Amino acid sequence: MKPWKKIAIGVGVVLALALIVGFTVHQSSKNVVMVQTGKVQREDLATIVSASGEIKPKTYVNIGANAFGKITHLYVKEGDKVKKGQLLVQLENVQSAADVNANEAALQAAQTDAIAADAALKTSEADLQRAQADYDRNKLDWVRAQSLFKDGLIAKSDFDSRKDAWATADAGLMQSQARVAQAKAQNDSAQKHVTQAKANLVRVTDVLQKTTYDAPYDGVVTNLPVREGESVVIGIQNALGSTLMTIADMSVITAEVKVDETDIVNVRLGQPAEIAIDAIPKKVFHGTVSEIGDNAIVRSSGVSTSQQATASEEAKDFKVVVTLTDPPEDLRPGLSTTAKITTATRSNVVSVPIQSLTIRTKQQIEAQNNPPGSVHAAAPSKEVASKNKKEDEVQGVFVIRNKKAMFVPVTTGVMGTSDIEVLDGLKEGDEVITGSYKVLRTLRPGSSVKIDNSVPKKEEEESS
Repeated sequence: MKPWKKIAIGVGVVLALALIVGFTVHQSSKNVVMVQTGKVQREDLATIVSASGEIKPKTYVNIGANAFGKITHLYVKEGDKVKKGQLLVQLENVQSAADVNANEAALQAAQTDAIAADAALKTSEADLQRAQADYDRNKLDWVRAQSLFKDGLIAKSDFDSRKDAWATADAGLMQSQARVAQAKAQNDSAQKHVTQAKANLVRVTDVLQKTTYDAPYDGVVTNLPVREGESVVIGIQNALGSTLMTIADMSVITAEVKVDETDIVNVRLGQPAEIAIDAIPKKVFHGTVSEIGDNAIVRSSGVSTSQQATASEEAKDFKVVVTLTDPPEDLRPGLSTTAKITTATRSNVVSVPIQSLTIRTKQQIEAQNNPPGSVHAAAPSKEVASKNKKEDEVQGVFVIRNKKAMFVPVTTGVMGTSDIEVLDGLKEGDEVITGSYKVLRTLRPGSSVKIDNSVPKKEEEESS
């Protein structure tokens, strides 16, 4: 064989081998899935429940009008600090003050009449005692006269005069008794008049007092919707009366937030919270949960479910009050706020990124040791789906072992912001698949994988 033929055959064999190798590499690369990974590590985790709401003082009161009238003096302005008992508002009180003066005079007159009635009663009682004494003396004379007249020791005229004297004394006694009864009745009537005058004075004094308004406690005027010269009215039936102002006790400040119904079961009294206030950026305040609402609030309407006649399937929230431990001095009620409540903490626990968790069926897990020889990143087959699919689903992560994605069932614990605690199934240092989302959703257990952590996950997911 000629040399050039040998060279040609050798070149052909080399090209054939190169084509075979290239085709094999190409086919094998088609079955390899590109993934991003992360390490199983130990860290401190905290479960956070985030909720929004507004700043409110723990104690505040809306001072409403208790009488009709015009505001004659307004002694404070919005934002003023007030002390307990400080005069805030004065309404027109000419008529009510005159009523008080008139009833005070009427009470004094009634008390004078009562004194006179009491004196008359005492006089009548004294007359009764005198009449009783006369009656007793004349009765003795009459009894003695009867004995003497029977023995013929006194004349008939003397006997008759003693009899008449006794009869007169008896009539005088009855008259004095009647006068005492009349004086007692007059005295009782005078005392009732005094009581009535006192009651009238209390009534008109209350009306007068309702024209002035004092601060119920130390606080700040947070709302002042009225001005001097305006007329205010009291509430009647379902109509609300005029609100003069709102006094808030700013010594204890709270953040009243609404927690989603799915998170409220983890919230407990005394749990710590971080408070962010929109009006005070780049600063975090601290507090503790001091109150948890029992009634759900419909998110769209803000109405409690206990006030609804029919059941609602809308999203619901629960009111949670967080008391701030370090409120700033210039804090104002109504400011928007966000509370991050720490519901659970764990120290030095094994954790993985949350996005690495996925679900697979028992059939897929059993088949991971014998993966299909063709496509490895296909969607689960329809044959796997069944009525009891939920019961067959297992939570776990894909661990890189011998360049293959092996599904490992795990039990999870506390969930942090980006990581979650793993109670069993993994050890520190294991490499788990964290992305992309499309790959994790369709990756079959036992598939061959290639690690590429150079592309950020967000960019890769957006491009896919």
